Amino acid sequence: MSGPLLSVEDLHVTFRTEEGDVRAVDGVSFTLERGEVLAIVGESGSGKSATVMTLMGLTRSANAGFKGWARLDTGDGELDLVSATDEALRRVRGSRVAMIFQDPMTSLNPVYRVGDQIVEQIRAHERVSEAEAMDRVIQLLDRVGIPRARERVRAFPHEFSGGMRQRAMIAMALSCQPDVLIADEPTTALDVTIQAQILERIRELRESADAGVILVTHDLGVVAEIADRVAVMYAGQIIEQGTLDEIFYDPQHPYTWGLLGSIARVDRPRPGRLPAIGGMPPSLHDLRVGCRFRTRCPHEFAKCAESPPLEARAGGAGDHLDRCWLPPAEKAERREVGGQIGLGRKEPV
Repeated sequence: MSGPLLSVEDLHVTFRTEEGDVRAVDGVSFTLERGEVLAIVGESGSGKSATVMTLMGLTRSANAGFKGWARLDTGDGELDLVSATDEALRRVRGSRVAMIFQDPMTSLNPVYRVGDQIVEQIRAHERVSEAEAMDRVIQLLDRVGIPRARERVRAFPHEFSGGMRQRAMIAMALSCQPDVLIADEPTTALDVTIQAQILERIRELRESADAGVILVTHDLGVVAEIADRVAVMYAGQIIEQGTLDEIFYDPQHPYTWGLLGSIARVDRPRPGRLPAIGGMPPSLHDLRVGCRFRTRCPHEFAKCAESPPLEARAGGAGDHLDRCWLPPAEKAERREVGGQIGLGRKEPV
């Protein structure tokens, strides 16, 4: 392929509320290649889910405003997912772009059988009989590890465990062999054994169908297991972006240092208190000019009053981008806290 599978450029998503405009997504840009897993990480409220749900057309409402582009390579040309009509989105949603939602219990209709819901999606995009679609659903449920799939296909969502409901959502997402799979917190509230199985199913899709995967999560352990590239979001912006090794072993933004430093380590003595990033994220109603992380950053200095662009700052790292004014040499020095990457504490002014 000559270009990326998905190219998001300068995406802005704003919601009008009684308290003012909320800039949920503010100038986000990234690309997704075939066979690649891109992880989008950050705290709750950083704009991760708003970004990917906009790609699916699920944030459209009377009080929402959009700018920018999200160009999808459909094989027959490009489709801008931001400006596409509802009818054009319905044609690609589920077939070209599919999504595994964060809460499978509320994503599945509780009054319809699981198999019937997946059959409905297949028949919405392909001309097959109901019997043919049901046979495919049974194969899909078996493929994602649901036991006795031929019997379970007639079950209702409440008859499935949390892990089985999540697997059913994966089966639905895989049903039309999408080019892009968006997984929004697919392992939340699941035990580590089920998490590993779900990640394995996602890995199989990438390898068998050469699909691109966007993984939205706050779990850096999951990111380390499956991602190729990582985009770190904070207050509606991508504040650092690079390969998995660059983000984990050579992070350039203090917020990324704080995320990595907050992970409990089994190979070190247990601390008396778990590390945490102090303070609170800024209000998306009233975003100040300058670095959005500076009110929580112990390394703030005068230059931070200016808004830093997302660009390559570390020498020779053309694809490793960040929004921090600190020189790379100082970053390498300051990110070491107690012998490992961390943020440290900001002294009150």
